[in-house]
Amino acid sequence: MMSIEELVAKAKAEGASDIHLICGLPPKYRKDGQLENMSEEVLTLDDCIDVAKFLAGKEYEHFDEVGELDSADTFADNRCRIHLFKQQGAPSLALRLLREEIPKMENLGLPPAVPQLTNLHKGIVLVTGETGSGKSTTLAALLDSINHKMKAHIVTLEDPVEYVYKPDLCAINQREVGKDTRSFSEGLRASLREDPNVILIGEMRDRDTIETAITAAETGHLVFGTLHTGSAADAVDRIVQVFPADSQTQVRLQLSMTLMAVLTQQLIPKIKGGRALACELMIVTDAIRNLIRSGNTPQIANAVATSTNIGGQSMDQALVKLVRTGAISRDMAIHYAHDQDYIKKNAV
Repeated sequence: MMSIEELVAKAKAEGASDIHLICGLPPKYRKDGQLENMSEEVLTLDDCIDVAKFLAGKEYEHFDEVGELDSADTFADNRCRIHLFKQQGAPSLALRLLREEIPKMENLGLPPAVPQLTNLHKGIVLVTGETGSGKSTTLAALLDSINHKMKAHIVTLEDPVEYVYKPDLCAINQREVGKDTRSFSEGLRASLREDPNVILIGEMRDRDTIETAITAAETGHLVFGTLHTGSAADAVDRIVQVFPADSQTQVRLQLSMTLMAVLTQQLIPKIKGGRALACELMIVTDAIRNLIRSGNTPQIANAVATSTNIGGQSMDQALVKLVRTGAISRDMAIHYAHDQDYIKKNAV
């Protein structure tokens, strides 16, 4: 089979985002959201074991015992995020090709109000969406913008480290969970003693991490984090529901005071190939703070849709814009919409 170096070089040349190696199947890569064969050669068990040994190195015995391993490395001059795992006893690989350079926000197709988020001095900013929706890229662009305009200390907690920042005006510490700290929650608690201005949490996975993130925001830090939710309202519910029922009223109060914005992303197949970014942006207003405090999260969607005067927009409004500019088809917008009737009425 082709080496990892050769596979990454081929994927990079053809604009693919991910490589998948699975025993009994040909090597595959993801282009424009779809999986395609990289060759017709079927991978054997020995092929997959050799790849796992090469990528895991000294950690191979640990991988063989626990069944999964996360890391990052550079192949064909391209930094890659690596996830080794076992399925039916055989090693498999999911490898994400990361951009060599951190993109500028203006080149990502983000809502015009998003760059303003880098002017915040405290609070919580969430970037949400499903796996592969570009959350890491957006966060990297936000932090790199801060790096070039503020004299601040940035601490990131990642699993693994993806984009590597080149410090400009900022001092930057990038900590990898599993190597530099045992967990997101422990690393986050420690970061509060590291004199940070800005903290990036790669994933807000559990109650301890979320609780400490809220505390960090309350004590004057700017916290960026991610969640796997499909809307701003879902993000609020997800955070609150992590806590026991008798604590949720207090959490809603704290969240209403610390949450500054939620950006939710989807990547939509374009008419002419490639994918377009569709974003919902909730900028937290006094009205939205009241909805969060009172637990009226179903009304948040309407508040977002009517906040265009301050730069907010709903996911469906974003999809309509993409249809009207000819980037995506009306049928595709309907497929990805929250309210299909809204698309049918407005995407003309």
